[in-house]
Amino acid sequence: MRGHSHVIKPLLDKEYPTVSHGRGVYLYDIEGKAYLDGCSGAVTANIGHGVQPVIDAMNEQAKKVCFTYRSQFTSEAAEALAAKLASWTPGDLDYVFFVNSGSEATETVMKIAIQYWQEQGRTTKNKVLSRWMSYHGITMGALSMSGHILRRKRFIPLLEEFPSIEPPYCYRCPFNSTYPSCGLLCANQLEQAIHRIGADHIAAFIAEPIIGASGGAVTPPPYYYQRIKEICERYNILFIADEVMTGNGRTGKPFGIDHWGVVPDLMALGKGMSAGYTPMAAAIASRRIIDIIAAGSKSIMSGHTFSANPQSAAVSLSVMQYIEDNQLITRAEERGIQLMAGLQALMQKHDIIGDVRGKGLLCGIEFVKNRTTKEPFSLNLHVTERLIEKAMQKGLLIYSASGGIDGQAGDAVLVAPPFVISEEEVNELLFILDQSIGEIEVELKQEGQLVSKESV
Repeated sequence: MRGHSHVIKPLLDKEYPTVSHGRGVYLYDIEGKAYLDGCSGAVTANIGHGVQPVIDAMNEQAKKVCFTYRSQFTSEAAEALAAKLASWTPGDLDYVFFVNSGSEATETVMKIAIQYWQEQGRTTKNKVLSRWMSYHGITMGALSMSGHILRRKRFIPLLEEFPSIEPPYCYRCPFNSTYPSCGLLCANQLEQAIHRIGADHIAAFIAEPIIGASGGAVTPPPYYYQRIKEICERYNILFIADEVMTGNGRTGKPFGIDHWGVVPDLMALGKGMSAGYTPMAAAIASRRIIDIIAAGSKSIMSGHTFSANPQSAAVSLSVMQYIEDNQLITRAEERGIQLMAGLQALMQKHDIIGDVRGKGLLCGIEFVKNRTTKEPFSLNLHVTERLIEKAMQKGLLIYSASGGIDGQAGDAVLVAPPFVISEEEVNELLFILDQSIGEIEVELKQEGQLVSKESV
């Protein structure tokens, strides 16, 4: 009999299983039940659970020193991790500011962008534009940049009005158009927003290369980011890539933005950077940004107690080395092709699936009431939550991405297993997902909430 819990959990009235251990792509609770981690926790456990080389690195560093304060010491682990990151990042994204979470990383790149202009005497450039249907973190600065309506609404009076343009949501084009005849209206809208606000007031534009938790792997069309970068450069606005979810190999390339061949000025990393083995994230700046600050104040105005601690740095370095040694980015690309093919097959089978999308092992499924009209379900039906719960009962973990349609509708999930998943395990994932979707579909038809293709 479990005693009273003092832990504040996501839902205060829900009983959660207690995890016992993890191995590979599976987690096990204390009752012995196995769960296939089909979403890498929060799209974080990129290399799977219980990886011995990472555990060894953790132990070895702990024997030396776990904590030093960044204003007093650097460490071999932090220096080596920064160098490793610089070897992965495109262009001159060479300088790394270590933090503890993705929210801290996006706040830090926001501050660096604003400080970059301050150091040049352009103090009015202090806004960071972003898109609706985006999520950049839960701290106040990061949430101000987020266009995730459900997560913003409790704190609106405290937030800046940074979301300014529509997302590149081709399945439900905000302009009722179709690529490529649309001429990339969603990207061109950035220029319109700049005209309305004034380039002299804008420090940067931030975007997730592939929209994650607020949209379910919404993937921009070709040339979208090339246009975004061109507009930013034309108006002297920095471009920030939020790679917290898409970075470190998740999409089958080192970083999500690499699919578009664009080099951002700043980048935020987290999640897969440490693969869940330790809290660790990073803000990465281009050389020209750091050169300006080094010639001026010589210090970035940000910092956290645990920034660059040697314990987390050593663990994250081991994670990145493990990805390299085992060619896991290529593995993510290959297994992603298999997973996407399987999801497309499920879409042909189930009326409830309106769209599947994504790259590599970051895949999204959007659910609809009527596939022909793309009519969404009301959020009051809790379709996403019901599917996640049913899949978990069957031993599969998937990740919520609901509420993307102006916070009023939109049911979607992310399917994003660890890179080490095998062909057989992908098939197991698809089998359980097929069963779970089928059962939810039957329930919704019985409730009169789903229009089948036979009735259209």
